[in-house]
Amino acid sequence: MTTPRTNRTEKLDLRLSPSAKQTLQAAAKAARKSVSEFVLDTALSEAEERLADRTVFTLDAERWATFVNALDAPPRRHPRLERLFREPSVFDPKP
Repeated sequence: MTTPRTNRTEKLDLRLSPSAKQTLQAAAKAARKSVSEFVLDTALSEAEERLADRTVFTLDAERWATFVNALDAPPRRHPRLERLFREPSVFDPKP
């Protein structure tokens, strides 16, 4: 993944140990990138991977049908939850 060079108006500063900096420099050199390019590309790739399961998920046909059926099913009654909502809350104004 290569980050575009346009619209880079924001700055991010990092504090790191000398050994961490040397490791990043070595990795950037091996990838034939600047340290900034390497850190940005790697961080963005990791961020996208961590966020992917929060925005996109895939299901096979059987699991998709199960998922859709669960969405379409009428809501179940939860008597304890209903009772909880009937009772006064600590946030309700006192009489």
